[in-house]
Amino acid sequence: MFRAQIVLAEGEAPAFRTGDQVSVAARSPIGHYRVPNYVRGKRGTVVAVIRPPAVNNEEEGFGRNNGSKRHYYRVALPMTELWSFYPKSSNDSLFIEIFETWLERIQQ
Repeated sequence: MFRAQIVLAEGEAPAFRTGDQVSVAARSPIGHYRVPNYVRGKRGTVVAVIRPPAVNNEEEGFGRNNGSKRHYYRVALPMTELWSFYPKSSNDSLFIEIFETWLERIQQ
């Protein structure tokens, strides 16, 4: 019996998985971008892959998207990573959804 192999197009398979350690890119592009400044350059953990893949709304907003899709990820950022004055004993986190192009893998 022949079984066809399914080949996913670029962006269809998530680049990150739940539990991956990531950092948010520290870019400062000009224009309106949907990643708050206070999370750029910070480290966190992917807690969920948002499905299905979506169009890059930043590129779409500037009329530059060709219809390619990637994933959003829910990322937990420890409050101690965001705010230096936050109590170091805290286990509190900020949960935020970030588009794939803004995340970078932390090599362990």
